[in-house]
Amino acid sequence: QLQLVESGGGLVQAGDSLRVSCVASGRGFSDYTVGWFRQAPGKERELVASIKWSGDETDYTDSVKGRFAISRDNAKNTVYLQMNELQPEDTAVYSCAVSPYYSRTTNRDTRSFTYWGQGTQVTVSS
Repeated sequence: QLQLVESGGGLVQAGDSLRVSCVASGRGFSDYTVGWFRQAPGKERELVASIKWSGDETDYTDSVKGRFAISRDNAKNTVYLQMNELQPEDTAVYSCAVSPYYSRTTNRDTRSFTYWGQGTQVTVSS
């Protein structure tokens, strides 16, 4: 079993950058795909980015391509999401989750993800 804890959220202005982290405790973290999801008030949870267990494949939702970057350090059981050029529409609770699968389809299906963190709030003011 894995426990995931996110950190690094906060209040920033449009155009600013922020890095959120997801730290895992437990065994097997390096065997899982890690996904960052976000959920804004009144909206469904959506995939932001995912990274394969090996770290050599990544997947992004179209709205963040070129602005966000996901990376992982398996030695530290940590996955990062670097967010640049933040916009008000990026405001949401950001959560990380792990999945034993990696594909464009499973990355976007929350049912593929077995363990979830509590989330960290990111608020972008205009």
